[in-house]
Amino acid sequence: MVNLPISYDELIQEANDLNLYGKLINQLNKDFGLANIQLEFDETVLPTSLKLILHETIYKLIQEKFMEYLNLLYIIDVPEKKVKQLDSHDMVELSEHITFLILQREWQKVWYRNNY
Repeated sequence: MVNLPISYDELIQEANDLNLYGKLINQLNKDFGLANIQLEFDETVLPTSLKLILHETIYKLIQEKFMEYLNLLYIIDVPEKKVKQLDSHDMVELSEHITFLILQREWQKVWYRNNY
């Protein structure tokens, strides 16, 4: 069982330590593609840019394309329970938390595929 990273920096550090950062990016690209969301990262994207662009994209989806946002969460398989626990009063903060939940779930998939 993978111990999920509790912060963005920890997740990126672990992905880099295990040489899986590129696979994490590929998994994100694949799932965003499946959700028909126009977002594709280069494998060499800097972690800071990744976080910023992903956060911005999630924020816009929540604000402007809510059904696509829900579809994305479904495709990535972000636990609904975790999403419902979040405080939804501040959209910027909410989208930041959702971004991390997405990355956590994608990391879980990559980690399992690498280890099993």
